[in-house]
Amino acid sequence: MANDADNVRAALNGSIYMAPKGTTAPADLDTPWAAAWVDLGFLSDDGVAMEYSTDVEDINAWQSLSPVRRILTSVDMTLGFTAIELKARTITAYFPSSTITEVSGTVRRLDIPAAPSPDEYAFGLEWIDGEVKNRLVIPRGEITERGAITFGRSAAVGLEMTVSAYASSAPEIATWLSNDPAWDLAA
Repeated sequence: MANDADNVRAALNGSIYMAPKGTTAPADLDTPWAAAWVDLGFLSDDGVAMEYSTDVEDINAWQSLSPVRRILTSVDMTLGFTAIELKARTITAYFPSSTITEVSGTVRRLDIPAAPSPDEYAFGLEWIDGEVKNRLVIPRGEITERGAITFGRSAAVGLEMTVSAYASSAPEIATWLSNDPAWDLAA
């Protein structure tokens, strides 16, 4: 098979969306995200890191030096990003079960619970490279890791978060849509 530079992709622009668990995601690449899907806004220039891993358990036999079988024991998928817009949705996503209330006029208060409850949501990732558009939807996930918040004068305050995808009632952990011509099965 020949190398083809036209199949090399970059995520030149994109967004992370968050919605209540059970919210229907667009089933194609042209339908806009519904109002329930909140765009988390600007992300750091590192973009979004997607990780997908599987674990297997080896079954060994006395008569063989190598495993005679491997059994898939787990699948893990995560999205990592740093939100740099400090708005209500990103702040309350970073601090699970937190609430923002108006104290007076322009003053707001964030109450961060000592014992937050699980906070599951649906997550969407959209990225574009010229005419190529991609959407990844995680119907059920949770922010399971948070990085340190650094307050300094030479960089934006960032909320580093990692979303863990969970299995739902469907057999998929996530769905990826793309209009990438390189995905043509006939090619």
